[in-house]
Amino acid sequence: MPVTNAYRIYPCGDHAVTIELGDTINAAVNEKVIALFGYLKEKQLTGVRDIIPAYHTVTIVYDIGVLRKQQPNATSYHTMCTWLQDAMNAVKIAQASKTNLVRIPVCYDPSLAPDIESLSQQHNITVDGMINLHTGKNYRVYMIGFLPGFAYMGSVDEKIATPRRSQPRTLVPAGSVGIAGEQTGIYPLDSPGGWQLIGRTPVSLFAADKESPCYLQPGDEVQFYAISLTEYAKQKQR
Repeated sequence: MPVTNAYRIYPCGDHAVTIELGDTINAAVNEKVIALFGYLKEKQLTGVRDIIPAYHTVTIVYDIGVLRKQQPNATSYHTMCTWLQDAMNAVKIAQASKTNLVRIPVCYDPSLAPDIESLSQQHNITVDGMINLHTGKNYRVYMIGFLPGFAYMGSVDEKIATPRRSQPRTLVPAGSVGIAGEQTGIYPLDSPGGWQLIGRTPVSLFAADKESPCYLQPGDEVQFYAISLTEYAKQKQR
């Protein structure tokens, strides 16, 4: 297991390897993750089946058979470790410095935000205050996961940070905007879920028929802005 002060590499099952660049939700660490992710994608190494960035890790899924043919005298894991070490020496963090700002409309009407009133009472903040705090800052997209196109973003104001629901809902409508701890996110598809729901967006977050199916990408910066229920209905019909 290669370990340095900057990172550690370890196996993830028998055909994947993970490189860990930190152990917290941290923008600086995630910048390194996104930079490494971009560098690895550009290299298009034969035998790599998938590259998965997360908060502070990058996981590479590889084809053992292909790598063994390329490097018959080394294990596939050793080959990947060497590749990752070389990548860490070559990657430039500046590659991740270009930020894509995405503005997303959200309707915070209680009819689309079943938890916003209870959260406002819990935090002793008005509903308008909840909305102002949620729309009052930009959020970094740290990773995509759970569902196709589900962006984990952070961090919300500590005044509205709230744990997940103790009993998840069996159905959360697509477009629902939620809070879980200090994270905020949008459900791209109808699904079960336990996040605290404070609004809904008419924007489609995932389209399988597009070349880039996910509306948001790791490293993006998201700015929410409030719209009325009427405006939500109009945009939803487009």
